[in-house]
Amino acid sequence: MTPLSPKAVSAPGKVFLAGGYLVLDRNYTALVFGLDARIHVCIEPIQTNSGVTLSEIIVRSPQFKEATWEYGYRLTEQDGGIGVTQLRASHDLPLNRNPFIQTSLTYALTYISSHVPHHLIQPSQISILASSSYYSNHGHPPSPTTPFHAYDVPLHHAHKTGLGSSAALVTSFTAALLSHYLPKSIFDLSSDSSLRILHNLAQASHCAAQGKVGSGFDIASAVYGSCLYRRFSPSILSSAPDPGTPQFATKLKVLVEDSEHVWDTEIQKSAIKMPAGLRLVMCDVDCGSETPGMVKQVLAWRKENMEEADEIWKALQRGNEELARELTRLATEDAGPGDKYAKLREIIKANRGLIRKMSVASKVPIEPPQQTALLDACSNIPGVIGGVVPGAGGYDAIVLLVEDKQSVHIELKKLTAGWKVDAASDDGVKIGRVGILGIREDMVGVRVQDPADYKEWIAA
Repeated sequence: MTPLSPKAVSAPGKVFLAGGYLVLDRNYTALVFGLDARIHVCIEPIQTNSGVTLSEIIVRSPQFKEATWEYGYRLTEQDGGIGVTQLRASHDLPLNRNPFIQTSLTYALTYISSHVPHHLIQPSQISILASSSYYSNHGHPPSPTTPFHAYDVPLHHAHKTGLGSSAALVTSFTAALLSHYLPKSIFDLSSDSSLRILHNLAQASHCAAQGKVGSGFDIASAVYGSCLYRRFSPSILSSAPDPGTPQFATKLKVLVEDSEHVWDTEIQKSAIKMPAGLRLVMCDVDCGSETPGMVKQVLAWRKENMEEADEIWKALQRGNEELARELTRLATEDAGPGDKYAKLREIIKANRGLIRKMSVASKVPIEPPQQTALLDACSNIPGVIGGVVPGAGGYDAIVLLVEDKQSVHIELKKLTAGWKVDAASDDGVKIGRVGILGIREDMVGVRVQDPADYKEWIAA
């Protein structure tokens, strides 16, 4: 067998600028930006002695302690795909499970086996590296030449900042496996058809790993970057077969390659551009929200108050489309005299008003008073166009659209460094430290990287 060559891929995190609850309904769209916080995955073959056959894949997250997973894989009966089993490093040690890695491996190897014979899936070692912005833990770069931080904790003790790490992981991990094992004639990240395959396979893997069919916006932005997104019909994946069941491999191939044209998602990259001179800034708030609980409450309120909810959602949809149009207009046309960002300010202000209206009506803290105070204070800084509490809302972050000038960043840092709320609000929640995350928007989705960039981590 010809030895395979190392491959490396990265995929971005995400932030919702508009459409956090609307995205759950196919009648509406969401404006989602990719972020330059990326998950990187490097895959390389494991060298074996002549005549030795291994069916093993080792996955490492070398930034963290005790973050190694070893898997065996085999072809199952009745077209059930590739079965993946986690191996114990020692009988004395408990299995440290990672459902996102194991599920992605199962789905990707099964799809790969539908194109290449099982015996060509050679053993490999996979390394996962994440931008430091994904975690609020204090880390340090082990050398001056690496952009990645090392953390003195196991992965399950890492505190996430909510940038969509699981979707970025599933996307980059799946893309690395497909790029490594499939010939370029079948899978090539520079082709639109391969991006569609990656999107569909990553959506299926991510939904299976999290045990539910989500809206899929985070996978879409990880694959395609910043876009205007309309979700797929949940029935596409809710009826998908389970790994190991008869015909799983064939049915997965049909689903992923969309042979029956079932994928009705809409991803419009051309609908959104970032004007030169503007950027996104994210502030991490030391508090946090329980997103699934908030979503359930909002959906329950909408069901009981359909007329009021639909009125707000339709107005928000118009505002979201206006925001995308205005950003793209500023990126492609001469703005003319006067305050060129005046309309953008008005749109963001109006959208925030609608979000607060929904927040009060549903009794869910989508934009709670503590975040209103912080957003208002930031928006009063010259050069800050406006901001929102992204996604499902709550207490854990804000995102700002600002002029990309040093003076604006200095004033923002001053404000956030000294920001404090003297007492808890009526809801009993007191937000703590506010910090600016070192990230910005990234219009590009998944991309090929140079495996040589990760050598010091792989060798560690």
